[in-house]
Order: sequence, then structure tokens, then C-alpha cells
Amino acid sequence: MFVIIAALGGFIAGFLLANSINRSQLIVARDQGPSSSAPAANTSADSQGTELTASEIRAKIVEADKKPNDFDYQKNLGGALYKYAAMKQDAALLVESARILERANSLKAGDIDVLVALGNAKFDTAYADKNNAGFASAREIYAKALELKPGDPDISTDRALTYFFLEPPDYDKARTELQKIADANPKHERSLQFLVKALVNEKKIAEADKALARLKEINPQNRSMSELQDEITQARAGNK
Repeated sequence: MFVIIAALGGFIAGFLLANSINRSQLIVARDQGPSSSAPAANTSADSQGTELTASEIRAKIVEADKKPNDFDYQKNLGGALYKYAAMKQDAALLVESARILERANSLKAGDIDVLVALGNAKFDTAYADKNNAGFASAREIYAKALELKPGDPDISTDRALTYFFLEPPDYDKARTELQKIADANPKHERSLQFLVKALVNEKKIAEADKALARLKEINPQNRSMSELQDEITQARAGNK
């Protein structure tokens, strides 16, 4: 159901996590008791790679619903469920993760980890459903996260992408936001990658060339380099 943009190495909001998260992070939530904040790093090697069953996942969701006032439990389970849902590309579980994270946020507003995970869950759901209202919701949540962590380039980029992936896309707003991020964080590759794409879609080929040159200077081995160059080449040919 989810479409990962291979050219950008899965750098869409929560998909950024999908290739680096393993099953142990939800196993931690399975094994820990309420109010436990044990990090995934404490998981034993025996649990690495263990597949979770649908009944195990549902049992933890039910347990979370029975303990609606336990902030730590809601936060830990909601975050782990989100990462697992992104890895498994499970739309239904993604919705459940957002629901639990929303509960955590209602219990303690202003937790940066909860806000970012909730924003990502809303973003991914909107991306899968092509739902502009979902992108607006994610944008508001990212804005709240940025109040706690002003200028964070990753959160700011995800917020900018809520414009990029609208139906139809608002490349002008996305490009404006991405340009600010790239200017403030000259070595931030992800904002530059999407800046190139936004500029190409706006037919600003010369500017796209410059942005790609900046990206190449930062990291010549960036996985999106070839694809972005092809997009520029094709756009230039189409302008002739």
C-alpha cells in the first residue's frame, strides 16, 4: 500500500526509519511492564529478528487501552508500533500507533519524541491515502515539535514535505521551506534532495543544477544523485 520512493532512499518522514528498525523494538514493548522506559538497546540478543504475531500486537494495544493514563506506556508502545508499522508497511497498525500516540500527547503535551512520532504517523497515513487533510494535521504537529526544537532540519524538512506530497503538490511552498532549511543547514542532504525535486517540478532548471552541485559537494556518494541528475536532464530536454 505504501510507495517508497527508491530514488530518495526511503527518506519520506517515517519511512526514514523503516530500513533501520528491527522487530526487537516492538518486542521490548511486549516484554516490558507499564511505565517501563527500557530502551530497545537493552533487548537481549535472543529476541533479535523474532517475528511478532498479530495476537501479540493486539494484546499490547488492548493493554494500552486498559491503562489510558499511563503516559510512559502509551509513549513507548505508540512509538514502537509506529516503527514496526513503517517497517512492515502495515496501514492498519499505523492508524493504531497514531491513536495511541495521540493519547500520550493528551496526557503530556510537549514531549518531543511523541510529537515527532505522531507527526510521522499522520504523514505516512496521509501519504498512503493521498489525504490532504492528513498532511495538514501532520504539519500542525510538526509545527508544535518545532516550538520545542526550533530550526531542527529533519522536522522542518518533514513539515515542508507536507506541501510537496499534496494532491496536487504545492511545490512553491515546499521549495520556499526547503530553501530556508538548506540555507540554514548547508550540510543537510535530505532538504537539498527534495529542494532539487521541487525546483525541477517548477521548471527552475538552473537553480536545480546549483542545488544538485551543493549536494554533490557535501556527499558525492549520495544515493539519490544519479536519479536527481536524470530528472534534471529530462526536464531540460522537455524545455527545449
